[in-house]
Amino acid sequence: MSARVSSKRARTRGFSLLELLVAFAIMAISLSLLYRMAGGSARNVSDAAQRQQAVWLAESLLARRSSVFSDGWNEEGESAGLSWQVHSTLHDSGRNTPLAIPLHRIKVTVAWTAGTRPGQFELTTLRPQAPQPPGSTTR
Repeated sequence: MSARVSSKRARTRGFSLLELLVAFAIMAISLSLLYRMAGGSARNVSDAAQRQQAVWLAESLLARRSSVFSDGWNEEGESAGLSWQVHSTLHDSGRNTPLAIPLHRIKVTVAWTAGTRPGQFELTTLRPQAPQPPGSTTR
């Protein structure tokens, strides 16, 4: 009887091969999920930094002008790997009185490519039309 008990004890001491395979499979799945999460976080940080640069560029472009000439504002260029465009259209405010100051809708678009993924940021605001100098004619 003691031989039987000792042989049962010897069998129950360690893990079976199936238990080890299941444990390694669970560990591998967990590690791959952690790896994906860490990679996604690093990619999100990079995207956020690129987007912040685009916001700064758009705001600095808008800060260049406090008003818009009557013929509008259409310009484009590139700066630090970011391509940008400024486009304006006359805004219809619904007030057509002679004292109403015309407004222009300004749209600044900043685009970039981070690796294979393109990104774009748009900023829209209103700016008043610059007053005509005395003695000048309207186009």
